[in-house]
Amino acid sequence: MLQKAREILKEYFGYYSFKKGQEQVIGSILQGRDTLGIMPTGGGKSACYQIPALLFPGLTLVFSPLISLMKDQVDALDSLGIPGAFINSSLSFNEVEERISRAARGQVKLLYVAPERLESARFLACIRSLPVSLLAVDEAHCVSQWGHDFRPSYRAIEPFIKEMLHRPVVAAFTATATVEVQQDIIKMLGLRNPEHVVTGFNRENLSFSVPRGENKREFLLVYLAHRKDQAGIIYASTRKEVDNIFEFLCKKGYAAGKYHAGLSDEERAGYQDQFLYDDIRIMVATNAFGMGIDKSNVRYVIHYNLPKNMESYYQEAGRAGRDDEPGECILLFGAQDTQIQKFLIEQTLVSPERKSNEYKKLRAMVDYCHTPHCLRKYILQYFGEENIPEECGNCGNCNDNNELEDKTVDAQMIFSCILRMREQFGISLVAEVLKGSRNKKVLRYGFSNLSTYGLMKERTLKQISDLANILIAEGYIQLAEGKYPVAGLSPRAYSVLKGQEQVLLKVRPKETAAAVDDSLFEQLRGLRKEIAQRKGIPPYIVFTDSTLREMSRYLPADQLAMLAVKGVGQRKFEQYGEAFLELIRKYAAANGITLRLGNPAGEKARENETLSHLVTLDLYRAGGTLQEIARQRNLSLMTIQDHLVRCSAEGCHIDWDAFIPPQYEALIRRKIEEFGAHKLKPIKDALPAQVDYFAIKAVLCKMESERPDNG
Repeated sequence: MLQKAREILKEYFGYYSFKKGQEQVIGSILQGRDTLGIMPTGGGKSACYQIPALLFPGLTLVFSPLISLMKDQVDALDSLGIPGAFINSSLSFNEVEERISRAARGQVKLLYVAPERLESARFLACIRSLPVSLLAVDEAHCVSQWGHDFRPSYRAIEPFIKEMLHRPVVAAFTATATVEVQQDIIKMLGLRNPEHVVTGFNRENLSFSVPRGENKREFLLVYLAHRKDQAGIIYASTRKEVDNIFEFLCKKGYAAGKYHAGLSDEERAGYQDQFLYDDIRIMVATNAFGMGIDKSNVRYVIHYNLPKNMESYYQEAGRAGRDDEPGECILLFGAQDTQIQKFLIEQTLVSPERKSNEYKKLRAMVDYCHTPHCLRKYILQYFGEENIPEECGNCGNCNDNNELEDKTVDAQMIFSCILRMREQFGISLVAEVLKGSRNKKVLRYGFSNLSTYGLMKERTLKQISDLANILIAEGYIQLAEGKYPVAGLSPRAYSVLKGQEQVLLKVRPKETAAAVDDSLFEQLRGLRKEIAQRKGIPPYIVFTDSTLREMSRYLPADQLAMLAVKGVGQRKFEQYGEAFLELIRKYAAANGITLRLGNPAGEKARENETLSHLVTLDLYRAGGTLQEIARQRNLSLMTIQDHLVRCSAEGCHIDWDAFIPPQYEALIRRKIEEFGAHKLKPIKDALPAQVDYFAIKAVLCKMESERPDNG
């Protein structure tokens, strides 16, 4: 059965090998065992029940929480030639009846259903008669009140299973669940002796950072200026904040959308479709824009405010990089965000037990923002993982090479002002006093007579407030709880005032854009958009960004070569392959580039070729030289070199400095910028004879890894 599952994986989904954990989950389901799969966002959870659905007789019933997610899944299945359907509140009574009838006749393999439908007696009567072989529960954490998105409707699934005429195999999936929530899922869904597969929560392609005390709007403008062609999500805590950010970005010329519960269904659907179809690049949203997004090419997720807990944060941040390409996850921490979340907890929860639990989770989120240690390790430990390296090398704390600046004198001015204002006022008024403002409140309280009045008059109010916010984030200034937080000093601040401690703060360097030739990739994206618009589906359903990038790197010349590209299966090629091949051929002809022909030896040979570069990487990491590896594997040196280039393109770390003559690196970079990256011969001709083609490729790979969007 597993061999047939692998054949389906290649034919329908375009991949030769399973992702981590998929084979174990699929194997368990095919053996008829209930299964709980804890797999990170982008880990391929949907394939874990879609592949068994094609091998099992009868129907696979999928409980899914959001209308938009169901539609995307069914659209994707349709594009693969797999008959699917969904039933939710967007359909009329007659449409529901028609879809159930089709499922009963065996014309549907996967039927997606909202759990709220189980509250309808008529619906239950209709669906109980269906020949269900597999029942899959997506976003299964929703069944637990200790999860981050508890939905009472999920509690109706277990009684429904008990009342079915023939109990199917039951499989439950989620990306984020603590050990406590995992136990709740097993109990509340009535899983029988389940296979429990936890593949790990680590998303290696994502980088994490927590800039603290930043001017958030200014940060957005600088960050977005270098990512105009990239899709991203900006999360905010409240509807009002979403509206404000949306209007701000629109005024600055950005094509943005917004999404929150205060918009009409039509408005939400309109903005969401524009985002999914790449008509707009930026979505500003509350957490209402969470589980329903299956867009694969989101390159960054920015949390403008502090999320309420780590489960919410990791699920939302996980919307980046679902295509396994690099993604950035940035949390802009401001001390007042904590007060917003406390207010929301007080307003939305009644149970003292749940309130206490939410405050505990919020505290863990605040600690994440303050930790000086590896951010990835903090996240993985939260979810119960063990034996985690001390540093990941791909987060803001591990890669913090920003220069330290001595801000002791500035900090002493702010601390002194807070003391002289008797620690009874907020940061805004403290900044006004230090600026030497003549506003009514400053004058009414007599603060113009303080010795600290006007001490920082050469600074703007924004600069003073920004520095104060950094000092809050660093723990020098404490904010009392309440609607209007009052600033007070911590023991560390007193040490600074006494001259016993320096205040050394990191200063973020300005970003610079990297020069990269993405012309073929952009043309492929343009073709994808044309096809998607013609078919009325989101572009990523045609091909993901990662598949287009691999096409632009490996330049397939024919069907065999195209089928070796990850994400191009036989079904996809039949629908779209020739159009993309034609574009690639035209591009190659115009630029004098040689295309890659397919291997005529058959599928198995191409499968081995796909894995061959990883064998080379293992031998290289074990200490073998490239010449030794070439002799050992009976391959040419150039092939071995190309293997390392491919590994680097797929995100593996390679020490490229070992292959670059240090005295020529700057010159090679200049020539790449002068001639572009797609034609190596002009670059080689312009360099000294000692510089070979592999040194040029090594510099190109190194430049690629330094790109801002590669974390």
